Amino acid sequence: MAPPAATLPQPTDEAVFFQKVAAKTNGSVANGTYDVLEDYNGNYRFAPIEEAQVSRAMIKRYFNQMYERAVSDVVIVGAGSAGLSCAYHLATSRPDLKVTIIEAGVAPGGGAWLGGQLMTPMVVRKPADRFLTEIGVPFEDEGPFVVVKHAALFTSTVLSRVLALPNVVLMNATAVEDLIVRTDYAGAQRVAGVVTNWTLVALNHDTQSCMDPNVITAPVVVTATGHDGPMGAFSAKRLVSMGLLKELGNMRGLDMNRAEPAIVNGTREVAPGLVMTGMELSEHDGSNRMGPTFGAMMASGIKAAKEAIRIFESSQIVDGKIVG
Repeated sequence: MAPPAATLPQPTDEAVFFQKVAAKTNGSVANGTYDVLEDYNGNYRFAPIEEAQVSRAMIKRYFNQMYERAVSDVVIVGAGSAGLSCAYHLATSRPDLKVTIIEAGVAPGGGAWLGGQLMTPMVVRKPADRFLTEIGVPFEDEGPFVVVKHAALFTSTVLSRVLALPNVVLMNATAVEDLIVRTDYAGAQRVAGVVTNWTLVALNHDTQSCMDPNVITAPVVVTATGHDGPMGAFSAKRLVSMGLLKELGNMRGLDMNRAEPAIVNGTREVAPGLVMTGMELSEHDGSNRMGPTFGAMMASGIKAAKEAIRIFESSQIVDGKIVG
């Protein structure tokens, strides 16, 4: 699908721009070379540029991306440890799928930048350490668990690997304000996408006049919004308020040995079209919280990716909609 004509780059823009810059600065623009110099002794010179070129470079790419991803294959809500693990496994297993991640925070990663009580090491129980090995995160082996020296090492690594994948788009500082729910081919209520807005707008609806949202449709939505914070357990709470879930299970107290397998094994399609992963499940199912261990987040994300693939492989999809 072609981008709208208004956002297409004009073929003469670059030539005209560089002619103008060269005239102003006497910079060399011939054959793609510029009057630049990497000299850290006081003579560093950048390639010439105009401010409008910076704006156009960002606007053209971002809004063409929004246009193209208005119909996605899978939308992942939340870029914490579970959401990013899901995105990595899904996008590498099915490079044909358009995977779009929506993250309310400016910084993706959720609570995985630190371990427990704001300490830096990350504890991962086996066998989830296999995912660390897969993405190339070093760790110390403590027998039944491993320790990553800094949680940010895991988060920055999985984030960089996810963002390097050509079929993944991340829109951060963007909130999911609602779910799109349609009556499907079988007469059931099916989640068919998400309603989005800039996070700063979503947090200020009470301070301004109406600021309407946008939408992204997808045959599968994976929700990984966690259990804390202003957006925590968003989809679980919305299922209750729209009548698709009777009530929240309400998260039980901490028990690592019960919590982690419950989260991984409970990862599933909780409503048609909606796969739930990570600690959001503790609010949905009423399972135990697990505290400062992260293995279940990684394994739950991987299982969520497998559930999304299962839906794709067992469904008839036309124009981004499940029709059979």
